[in-house]
Amino acid sequence: MKNTSVIAIIVLLAAAVFTVCGCSACSREMMYSSSALPEKQVEQSAADILPEQEPDEPVFEPEEEIKVEQELPPLAMEADFEAVAEKSGDSVPWGPGVFKDDLGRSTACIDLQQKYQDYNAYFIAPAEGNTVTLTFDQGYENGYTAPILDALKEKNVQAIFFLTGHYVRTQPELIQRMIDEGHILGSHSDAHAVYCKDISIEESYNDAKWMQDHLRENYGYEMRLFRFPEGEFSEQSLELLRQMGYKSVFWSFAYADWNVNDQPEPAAAIEKITDFLHPGEIMLLHSVSSTNAEILPELIDIIREKGFEPAVAPELLN
Repeated sequence: MKNTSVIAIIVLLAAAVFTVCGCSACSREMMYSSSALPEKQVEQSAADILPEQEPDEPVFEPEEEIKVEQELPPLAMEADFEAVAEKSGDSVPWGPGVFKDDLGRSTACIDLQQKYQDYNAYFIAPAEGNTVTLTFDQGYENGYTAPILDALKEKNVQAIFFLTGHYVRTQPELIQRMIDEGHILGSHSDAHAVYCKDISIEESYNDAKWMQDHLRENYGYEMRLFRFPEGEFSEQSLELLRQMGYKSVFWSFAYADWNVNDQPEPAAAIEKITDFLHPGEIMLLHSVSSTNAEILPELIDIIREKGFEPAVAPELLN
């Protein structure tokens, strides 16, 4: 009986531990919509919808970081090219637009989320979790990824980094640091070409497979998320990535941060990002941006002050 009690205590303690929650290459202006826009624009921001914190509420203090690794099966990395070719090859350029619903969410994102959700595509996460997912496109290294990682570590925030082939070939130390510090790595393709358009279905498959094989062989890491170069996609490319086992992750907010020769002023950047904060947001940032590296600590604080949780939406992880 005594041994049984000891075992029960050990099981309870283990359960408690595992329930703790732990490119500039894209040159297109990303604040436009590929879908029909509603006639009326809602100017209300999420800050107007969500209740403000009371002044006497305790200041947020990040919990001690606990990394929990999920044991998930490897991706199938298989595709039926003939079945993919039966889907529409019509190209859809993507951008969230500026029209919002009463929660401050992009109406274009909501429409396309409903239209393409069967392809495991995410233009926006569910509002219920109140998350703001920070994602960074890694086209090439410009010296700002390390301070971005420093800020994320200081604020105890997990982010998603979408890597190009150039980046994984040239930045092994930073990639290993991302993994070691508990961030999520996703594929942004090897060649940064538009799948099933600039390159064929078979070439698109080989491009994605090379990236996956490289991360597996060199880092023992299994990528499960994919972001299309320039955000341009078709039903063919969505189906190809779905068959291979990926979730395709777009974004519900982006701003002009990728031009290293024309960086936005920090105050203006903070204002623009804050104005578009919304529940379930998937925020696209570029790591080549000096402005992003400078404002990130303050931005994370503002996200929390507005009542949001800067964390990867569970739907992108499961």
